[in-house]
Amino acid sequence: MFGQSKAFSGFSVDDLDKARRFYGETLGLQVEESGEGDMRMLTLKLGTGAGVFVYPKDNHTPASFTILNFPVDDIDAAVDELAKRGVSLERYPEFEADAKGVVRGTEGPTAIAWFTDPAGNVLSVLQD
Repeated sequence: MFGQSKAFSGFSVDDLDKARRFYGETLGLQVEESGEGDMRMLTLKLGTGAGVFVYPKDNHTPASFTILNFPVDDIDAAVDELAKRGVSLERYPEFEADAKGVVRGTEGPTAIAWFTDPAGNVLSVLQD
């Protein structure tokens, strides 16, 4: 039924201006803004060509699961760059992380690290 639909994903944030700066300036994604007033929204353009819809929500609750994963060739370089840009990594007690906050040797990706956007939504950088 929807096999050929140009589906897209979306998530909410509590402050659209902070989200635009974080995703555009800190992470370096192409960010398009549309709408006016209460109807403003963002579209994040990913390297795959896909777009992700970001919308403001007054009673936003951060996603407790990973909403976006960013595969990289060198996770150490990516984590170092995130730190330079003021992004702190999340540490979860169920995963043993190294001094940088990278979890290595997991089932799935070879290495993964989690961080959050200004609205508290969980993102990851991973290397396979």
